[in-house]
Amino acid sequence: MMQLLEPLSTPSFNLRNRVVLAPMTRGRSGPDRIPSDLNAIYYAQRAGAGLLITEATSISEEANGWVESPGIYTDKMVEGWKKVTEAVHDRGSQIYLQLWHTGRASHPSFLPGNALPVAPSAIPIDGDGVHTADGKKPHETPRALETDELPRVVDDYQKAAANAKAAGFDGVEVHSANGYLLDEFLQSRTNHREDDYGSSIENRFRLLDEVVGAVSAVWGPEHVGVRLSPNGAFNDMGSPDYREQFHYAASQLDKRGLAYLHVMDGLGFGFHELGDPVTLAETRQHFSGTLIGNVGYDADTANQAIENGDADLIAIGRPYISNPDWVERVAAGAEMNGDAPMEDWYTPKGAAGYTDYEPMGAG
Repeated sequence: MMQLLEPLSTPSFNLRNRVVLAPMTRGRSGPDRIPSDLNAIYYAQRAGAGLLITEATSISEEANGWVESPGIYTDKMVEGWKKVTEAVHDRGSQIYLQLWHTGRASHPSFLPGNALPVAPSAIPIDGDGVHTADGKKPHETPRALETDELPRVVDDYQKAAANAKAAGFDGVEVHSANGYLLDEFLQSRTNHREDDYGSSIENRFRLLDEVVGAVSAVWGPEHVGVRLSPNGAFNDMGSPDYREQFHYAASQLDKRGLAYLHVMDGLGFGFHELGDPVTLAETRQHFSGTLIGNVGYDADTANQAIENGDADLIAIGRPYISNPDWVERVAAGAEMNGDAPMEDWYTPKGAAGYTDYEPMGAG
């Protein structure tokens, strides 16, 4: 049997296989951002994976920045997520909630009082705009967070982590990738601060470290993961000192005793091309715990990464959109459905392109 399909037991997990459902923003939680029965069906369909990581989920109103993505900052959101966790647990898998603050990638139309998005520094995204409920809008120049506001941001993460626990999750993943708030603080491209949260590799790591500490106080570090994207260009990212910054982050996170470090090592999500890509094997030199690889893997390359010892788990994203029984198809040697068209990825279309892909043997 492929090692990819073999169980994994760690102090954090007892997983039936080494496949992870990657977090993918799908925009199917409605204008109120409350998960529904439809979301429960979607995750239950994909619970053949040993571990599921939810789509990015806003920790507060200020954190919102995507049309009809879910939140975890109200009691009704907690109740909605309970449907999802129960459905996944009924199928014998574990599920982590990904905690998200969109930072400068947001737009005033998402925020209370049409406020400006917040960021480490007042540097706008150089891109083609933000998808809002009223169509694509230009990126705004964000407001730099004041130093005395950062404890409140950390507290928002901690409250969201507590809500995730109340919703029945098995743990949480801190989203510090893809050009969102924590990644913006981490990288010199977007962090030009001169206080204790900028101007050096150590200081730029500070906010992520404080968030991980606050979330770990709720869950215990053994139920907390962190996601990083050292090679990513999404949301106008990529810093000249990326290798030093992400090596340092991995080495510091290694001291935390986390459930895992989730590294977007593949280049299919955009590569900044500022040097050679950071690899899983390279990250292994700085992080000794459970390591998840992500972006562009198929069953064979995922299995190879695990057999080589480069990763313990591999996250599968886009193939899971059109193949809700991806693990079962791999185990059976069955053909996969074709790729889902891009318009189905994260468009508020209800069940269409979301829960209506046929399982193996149907039809």
